[in-house]
Amino acid sequence: MGSTGTVLRELRGAQKSAKGVSLYSRYVNRPAGRMLAAGAYRAGLTPNQVTLVSAAFTYAALAAVALVEPSWTLGLAVYAALAVGFAFDSADGQLARLTGRGGPDGEWLDHVVDCGKLLLVHAAVLISFYRFGELPSDAWLLLPLGFQLAAVVTFCAGLLREQLGKAAATALAATAQASPVPADPGTPPAPVSRVRAVALLPADYGVFCLVFLLLGAPGAFRAGYAVLAVVHTLFLAAFLTKWFRELRALRPG
Repeated sequence: MGSTGTVLRELRGAQKSAKGVSLYSRYVNRPAGRMLAAGAYRAGLTPNQVTLVSAAFTYAALAAVALVEPSWTLGLAVYAALAVGFAFDSADGQLARLTGRGGPDGEWLDHVVDCGKLLLVHAAVLISFYRFGELPSDAWLLLPLGFQLAAVVTFCAGLLREQLGKAAATALAATAQASPVPADPGTPPAPVSRVRAVALLPADYGVFCLVFLLLGAPGAFRAGYAVLAVVHTLFLAAFLTKWFRELRALRPG
């Protein structure tokens, strides 16, 4: 087993592409995940065990949101646990690429944990609103449901876009190999856009977690949460349009 420095160098060489990644994930969450992945490697943990550690931090934080009266102390603790859970969520994939121990079971487990997280985070806010919030109107109880809808549809649609895109690309490649017409070499991949990385910040889960630092000020928390809900809904509309057009372009013939 190599030194921590050696492991970190190997992890840097096994990073996923930065395309479509916000500045937070690129410069905060992934480096934090790399440190955790190195520690997990030294401790002999498997990628699936790291995924379960991520789930433990995240789900404990969400249970606290639902069950404990909001305060500044709670907000700080919840944010810290969510941020650590998110970093471990990055670490499991990095550890899998480093060790070559990834597989469909690990990818499935990671997506199950992520899906549960997206459902529970907004359910926890809804419960907190109902139990502890002195809401200006009962209509505020609909906000977490709408935010949950936008988050889950974005997650599922993005996952389907990835899987269907891979299947269509494989089919097109097979057709091209069987055809006597030379295949189009295509264009080189576009460089990573820093403007896009900045624009994606409001849609980043790590940035969303910052709103829980406002739990000690219920009015400020509701306002911040509402703004993020609107932003995520707008991103959903943009993503759905983009992904639909990309998949339509992959039609054969």
